[in-house]
Amino acid sequence: MKGRILSGMRPTGALHIGHLSVIQNWVSLQKDYDCYFSVVDLHALTSGYEDKLDFTRLRRDIALDWLSVGIDPEKSAVFIQSEVKEHSELHLLLSMFTPLSWLERVPTYKDQIQQLSIQGKDLGTYGFLGYPLLMAADILVYKASVVPVGEDQLPHVELCREIARRFNYLYGSVFPEPKALVGKVPLLPGVDGRKMSKSYHNAISLTASSEEIKTRVQQMITDPARLRKDDPGHPDVCVVDKFHQIYTPEAAEVAENCRAGKIGCVACKRLLAENLEKLLSPFRERRVYWEEPGRVEKVLEEGALRAHEAAAVTMKEVRSAMGL
Repeated sequence: MKGRILSGMRPTGALHIGHLSVIQNWVSLQKDYDCYFSVVDLHALTSGYEDKLDFTRLRRDIALDWLSVGIDPEKSAVFIQSEVKEHSELHLLLSMFTPLSWLERVPTYKDQIQQLSIQGKDLGTYGFLGYPLLMAADILVYKASVVPVGEDQLPHVELCREIARRFNYLYGSVFPEPKALVGKVPLLPGVDGRKMSKSYHNAISLTASSEEIKTRVQQMITDPARLRKDDPGHPDVCVVDKFHQIYTPEAAEVAENCRAGKIGCVACKRLLAENLEKLLSPFRERRVYWEEPGRVEKVLEEGALRAHEAAAVTMKEVRSAMGL
């Protein structure tokens, strides 16, 4: 039998090129795993409960991005978290025996409280404290064997494993302990050198047109000490070079020519824009198909049904084990 994977993203805004490596990793995993990809709208509420997000639009948009990059609904269940009520039920049942100290020691908990409190957000709520537990419920309700994550999320997977062990100790063996599949996620800067973020208006959208790509690349910060195109450059301080390292096969040659003053910033940016256009244009073409009215909605409806069927089997076992 194939292993099973659960992963998801919050529908908080348009996806950008910084998210691309994660989605492409999902695409490759579809060949070898039984995949469940969830638009985790409940998670968006844990830190954005006051934001009054347009979830109808945001959930559709993120699913559209996934399908455009290559998620195949014939191979994977693509669904909205809140449409599968078993997530919430299992979260509630797990909360009955999960020690508060386990949640409080998750490294991102205090860090995010400090960061977001600067923005005026009050995160002294159970929902925010308990979001790693909701994440564990997301994983365990499908008995996922593998969870693709970045290194910063490893503590969440370890917490999930601890919760599975505690449940199995208290009530009998129901849950497998999922393993983390750590993917290499390149940290792309925004065009201004800061962290790429829609809130900074420095991101390259997955839906960017050819002209938008050119404009964004032209805005990228280059070596400030380089005044003329034949001056020796310093690629290590250049935002353009960081993109070349990921999206340009001949990146080493480009960097060497930069250091030798053989290629100017204009030509360097032109090459990057061409490579990004090659990367994103197939997504735009695929997106035209999925934007047809009703297609994304049908994928989400069928995905939720498939997810519900799998989750319902698990919850029947859970209720029986807990004597409910």
